[in-house]
Amino acid sequence: MAANRIWLIRHGQSTSNVQQPTEDPGSAPLTPLGREQAKRVAAIFPGPPDLVAVSPFPRAAMTAKPLLDAYPGTAREVWPVQEFTYLSPERYRGTTMAGRRPMVAAYWERLDPGSAEPGAESFVSFAARVRDFFDRLRGRRGFTAVFTHGQFMRGAIWWALMRPAATGVREMAQFRAFREAIRLPNASVAGLHCRENGSFCVESIAWDHLPPDQLTD
Repeated sequence: MAANRIWLIRHGQSTSNVQQPTEDPGSAPLTPLGREQAKRVAAIFPGPPDLVAVSPFPRAAMTAKPLLDAYPGTAREVWPVQEFTYLSPERYRGTTMAGRRPMVAAYWERLDPGSAEPGAESFVSFAARVRDFFDRLRGRRGFTAVFTHGQFMRGAIWWALMRPAATGVREMAQFRAFREAIRLPNASVAGLHCRENGSFCVESIAWDHLPPDQLTD
């Protein structure tokens, strides 16, 4: 692997993805299919990464487990690469993804970058977290595997491609369009690397390691 290469990996299918009710944004575990997808991810690694970084949400750690089992000596760290959670945790209690869809649509329709519901995150805070993620990677050497979530991956890809200078209404609208246009199935992998000037290049977005019957969103 080239110096400072990064794989961003979306977690496998979770119970939330199959419309089971959740109690909070982070606790949904993988489904049996999600665990199979995690094994498929581990199988495409050409060798151990230098570091495995995982989101604090358990479904990301569960997706990383087959890789860490295969390479037990690999360093593991928890990074703040959790999902962009812009709805209050109270809105998750006993609801499904489909049930939250009108609230999600209303949030993006408002296009208010600084607003945050109680216990949730604003777009400005999310963008700062993405920027901090790249600051953390800049200057590293080796191969880093980051087990994260769909919206965080979209945020990182958008940031690497667009390099926004601000996080106002214009940038939020741009990201809204981007997140709706880019498909990232469960257990998909985005490859990035850091250039000599410190900017990041998106090399690939792939899910061909998954057979058709394991391709889920």
